[in-house]
Amino acid sequence: MTAVETTLSHALAAFAARTAAQPLPPEVADSVRDRVLDVLGLCVGALPLDTSAAVLAYVREQGGAGQAHVIGLPERVPAALAALANGVLAHSLDYDDTHLPSVLHPSASVVPAALAAAEASGADGTALLAAVAAGLEVCVRLGMAGYDSDAKTSLFFEHGQHATSICGAVGSAVAAAVLLGLDEAGIGHALGISVSMASGVIEANRTGGTVKRLHCGWAAHAGVSAAQLAGHGFTGPPAALEGRFGFFQAHLHGRFDPGAITDGLGERWEVPGIFFKPYPANHFTHAIVDAAADLRAQGVTPEAVAELEVGVPASVVRTVGEPIERKRQPTTSYEAQFSGPYAAVVGLLGGGGLGAALADYAPDLLTAPERTGLMAKTRVVADAECTEIFPHQFPCVLRARTADGREWTAKALVNRGGPDNPLTREQLRTKFRENVAGLLAPEAAAAVEAAVADLGGAARPGELMALVRVDRGNSRG
Repeated sequence: MTAVETTLSHALAAFAARTAAQPLPPEVADSVRDRVLDVLGLCVGALPLDTSAAVLAYVREQGGAGQAHVIGLPERVPAALAALANGVLAHSLDYDDTHLPSVLHPSASVVPAALAAAEASGADGTALLAAVAAGLEVCVRLGMAGYDSDAKTSLFFEHGQHATSICGAVGSAVAAAVLLGLDEAGIGHALGISVSMASGVIEANRTGGTVKRLHCGWAAHAGVSAAQLAGHGFTGPPAALEGRFGFFQAHLHGRFDPGAITDGLGERWEVPGIFFKPYPANHFTHAIVDAAADLRAQGVTPEAVAELEVGVPASVVRTVGEPIERKRQPTTSYEAQFSGPYAAVVGLLGGGGLGAALADYAPDLLTAPERTGLMAKTRVVADAECTEIFPHQFPCVLRARTADGREWTAKALVNRGGPDNPLTREQLRTKFRENVAGLLAPEAAAAVEAAVADLGGAARPGELMALVRVDRGNSRG
């Protein structure tokens, strides 16, 4: 082999080409089906948001060839724009899956990109499953290459970068290239092109702004565009990832672990271990909800609480607890999704769905006296036990002092939805049904579930997307 043939891009392109040419391991195929259903539910559930209206209006303004469906629009649009819109929808509720310890959300970009490319090319369900699996695996492994095991943090995050969108653009390009029928060399070129498109700044997590909702859509758009451009003859640099002026130098100043990309590639799959989210909020807040629910089960009532101390990993405090004045007084549903105090309130009051539902983050609840009163009594601190576990889990130790002077403690050290505490397939279907309720007719929802289950059989991606037809004017009433 020449030096060019042994680059990381070559290894990933060869892996993707092999994945497309042979049957997936059953557990990987099942996991991909679950993620497709999850993403479709999230897309429908996000339609009432103002940002969803904005991206749909933007896409409609662009015009172009009708290649793929956008959830919420009656007409088909160019594939890259379909990927953009559906990717925005998929990430907008902060309800999309998470890989640990890389702390990125792979499906919200890769699945929309793959669905759009599959429709544009007329690919079948088997090809879709393989492409999504390859794209997710590439995305996750790139994220893990930027994970510092000593510091127990993502180097992307430390540099203010959103690994989800940066790595998602590359994973999306690989998935789209497979579905557009590119060979191994073409997949490598699509990957190399997408590296120049990968982007995302994470400041919105800290101080607000809705731009983060755009990130997965932009990554999906970049991935489809890169694959289409490669199909028309554009090429990417052979060492796009590890080169002197490549991906890892540009984003991480050259600090990365190449073994995280290539070790066991195609033999040990990361895809089935990606965590599903049971709650529609930043993943760092989930164990807070669970610990608060535990306190409620122990007999702690909201009116009896004099003080709450939310203990989380040290590096999580800045996301869910700072600035504390803002976290105690979220003014939008989006801010509430990133608030440790609000998560504790949801758990103490008893959330809907699987323990917290979209309705628990409704704007009118944010100023309810019972909730604001509890948040005012809540502080967020670094907890040593949680810090030791993080980021393999996002744990919480919650301590309460009640008005009678008693001290209470609840621990949630393992997140729901991951390999150590998985959601059942029926729970994932429940999540899908709750997300689409009031927006997608029950018979249509059932047809979508059946079509996703039949991917790899007779169901085709274009037919599946035609079933998810929603009038954005519908309400959840």
